[in-house]
Amino acid sequence: MDSLPNGNSAAASPPQNTTPAAAGGTTPFPKLTQLTEALKLEHQFLRVPFEHYKKSIRTNHRAVEKEITSVISNVADVSDSENFSKDDAVNHLTSLVSRLQGLKRKLEEGSRTEHLQAQKCRARLNHLESADAENLAEWNNTRVKRILVDYMLRMSYYETAEKLAESSNIQDLVDIEVFQEAKKVIDALQNKEVAPALAWCSDNKSRLKKSKSKFEFQLRLQEFIELVRGENNLRAITYARKYLAPWGATHMKELQRVMATLAFKSNTECTTYKALFEPKQWDFLVDQFKQEFCKLYGMTLEPLLNIYLQAGLSALNTPYCYEDDCTKEDPLSQESFRKLASPLPYSKQHHSKLVCYITKELMDTENPPQVLPNGYVYSTKALEEMAKKNNGKITCPRTGLVCNYSDLVKAYIS
Repeated sequence: MDSLPNGNSAAASPPQNTTPAAAGGTTPFPKLTQLTEALKLEHQFLRVPFEHYKKSIRTNHRAVEKEITSVISNVADVSDSENFSKDDAVNHLTSLVSRLQGLKRKLEEGSRTEHLQAQKCRARLNHLESADAENLAEWNNTRVKRILVDYMLRMSYYETAEKLAESSNIQDLVDIEVFQEAKKVIDALQNKEVAPALAWCSDNKSRLKKSKSKFEFQLRLQEFIELVRGENNLRAITYARKYLAPWGATHMKELQRVMATLAFKSNTECTTYKALFEPKQWDFLVDQFKQEFCKLYGMTLEPLLNIYLQAGLSALNTPYCYEDDCTKEDPLSQESFRKLASPLPYSKQHHSKLVCYITKELMDTENPPQVLPNGYVYSTKALEEMAKKNNGKITCPRTGLVCNYSDLVKAYIS
């Protein structure tokens, strides 16, 4: 995104004779620019449903391939065997037909799911295509609602998110189904169950392997730790041979550390191994899953609401915002906004701006600043209005000093 010189939007405007607004009834240039920049940020909006669509296709393809291979193998066994009687062969083939009919039903259901997901992708494309300068306000309003739904889903306010999406008629523009899929795994991990998370890893094995994910390994380690905690050492050793040994080539140090818990037990006071038995390990797994889930679907790790707020706050973030006398009109006077802005760099101000404490209006050559005898500065407009109401007297709103309007000294902005 190209920055405007000195923060002046006028500097980026084309000459007057080429501005689209010059032609009566055409779209103003600033609105077109704003719309173009807004559309650049919609990568996740299209990526998530597309990834969900691709996942459904892969799942259906694997199911078909598995069932067809099994049926063909069974048919070959029947045809090659000489021990089957005619009735046994008929019964066997009948069961295979029933199996294929079940596969057909699954395929029909999968086809409907794929169709709905394709419709969602199309709805989002249509939504982006519908954006133009004439309905920009309405389009931005819908966008804000989408961002709010995204935030609620990430913060686990699922019912509230569904109600907002339904009341705003934006079900096809938000990712409720995708987050509900994640919710099942998160709930299980919070209940100290790894089975749903392992099933999710199995469904997405190829993609997790491609991204060199350690999530499945971390799950296996935690399952091993739980066996040690329950003093099922023989089961733990058997489990390690089956599920942890294959990771030895790439994660030997972690394996050695975890295997040592067989000797130290869950009540150890040794810091290195005591940490492995702490409940916060499950919270770590939840965070790890959220990261892998977002990466898989091309989502941002941070909620979109935080990202957009930080983008705005970065333009306002100055050292003055954190002082006690920061004006209440500044968003960064609020602690919640300060927390969001704390990791952000300070805004680079090419030109200082003086804002009147009384009117909150900009002080410039048309509304120059005036200095009171006590050194405080206010705008000419504010002080003139005060003098008219008080027979030429000026009262400093911050110190209570009373003086004549004639005592003021004009300040010049260089």
